[in-house]
Amino acid sequence: MVRFPSLFCAFALAAIVLSPLLARASDRALPMRFDLHSDPSATCANHCRSWIEASGAVTADTPRDFESFAMGRDLRGLTMALDSDGGSVIGAIRLGRDIRRLGLNTTVGRAIDLSNGDAHAPFAALSPRADCQSMCAFVLLGGVHRSVPPEARVMVHQIWLGDRRDDPTAANYSAEDLVLVQHDIGSLAQYTVEMGASIDMLDLSLRIPPWEPMHQLTADELARMHVATDLPAERAPMTVAASPPPAASTVAPQIAPSGNVLRPTAISEQRWAMIDRAGVAVLARRHPLTIEGEDIGSFDLSVACGGPNSYDITYAERRHAIAEHPLPTALTDITLTVGNKAAALKIASSQRNSDPDELVTFASATVPAALIAGFAAIGNHSLMVTTRSTITSTGIRLGNTGAMQNLPRLAASCAKAIGDRADLSAAKIGGLAAAK
Repeated sequence: MVRFPSLFCAFALAAIVLSPLLARASDRALPMRFDLHSDPSATCANHCRSWIEASGAVTADTPRDFESFAMGRDLRGLTMALDSDGGSVIGAIRLGRDIRRLGLNTTVGRAIDLSNGDAHAPFAALSPRADCQSMCAFVLLGGVHRSVPPEARVMVHQIWLGDRRDDPTAANYSAEDLVLVQHDIGSLAQYTVEMGASIDMLDLSLRIPPWEPMHQLTADELARMHVATDLPAERAPMTVAASPPPAASTVAPQIAPSGNVLRPTAISEQRWAMIDRAGVAVLARRHPLTIEGEDIGSFDLSVACGGPNSYDITYAERRHAIAEHPLPTALTDITLTVGNKAAALKIASSQRNSDPDELVTFASATVPAALIAGFAAIGNHSLMVTTRSTITSTGIRLGNTGAMQNLPRLAASCAKAIGDRADLSAAKIGGLAAAK
């Protein structure tokens, strides 16, 4: 079984450079390939004149592909430049050990072709503008010497079962699944220490759930965790405490902006489902609210009938403080993003409650029907919910499990004559937010 998390970034660039970057993004989705390059730069030291480019996804076959590439070549002492979204846990561990066995150095970078089509002159410049994501960060540890240029990004995330990473809270997990994940975590822990890095790197990775954006390691973290060997490390390594599981609790009714008392309601965390609210058809889902894996609350997102060719979106959130993340005074921005389309929500209320101490926020927006239809289309699609305040921000990715089946039901109800259906009133928008 291949298990790997990965996130893909979309860059809006000028049309003149769009095609090469699209080709590069496509290449990164392919299995990792290895190329030996020469750098004609006069400023490059002798040991840098030849280097290895490793670009693409790490698969279970990648170690074997690298062994075939290395056969008959004297690669000892060369640098391998990594540009990858990650991939297989076992493949990454084996590749990292092969890199160490051959005495290679590692860095993060990608090749800029300088050969002008001459196959006999495979010259390339090493660009530091590259990403080493997820399991690629552990491949990086295989280098005898490891460097991360300031322009490069090393990003980490929890490992997850590959076939359930698109909507992890909607999936079911067997005992066998848990055994596989635990085995992989144990293998990664042994490998991380074996490569001379701090176990805190793995500890931090395991804090970032798959619905959050990946955590980019700072220069301080790269040094303290011994991910990069060319940065001065502090004497005391950082220790990251494991996140405790969210405690089940009963929360008092909340107050909507209208002043009405709102009772907790049962909305699924596992899938999008149709909810009947006093005759109003609503497609809704709840999701945990986390910051780097730390539970800070939950939110409900709902989709209801809007005007012609549109839907009304409602967001209702309850947030509590933890030691590392105090409660903000209020949220300032809430944005929904599907693909390259974004919609800003208007915050109706964001206020602190004293008992319990929490921040309760309500927001809404009217969005084009095409945006929701694209999210609920056949296949795995995601919706990113981003919140911001003056002191912190969150990013949560929701999958579309259940949306494809239930959006047609909502669309059918919206197609009825206005007089034949109940519209969502402002007084009801908070009724979707409730504790577990």
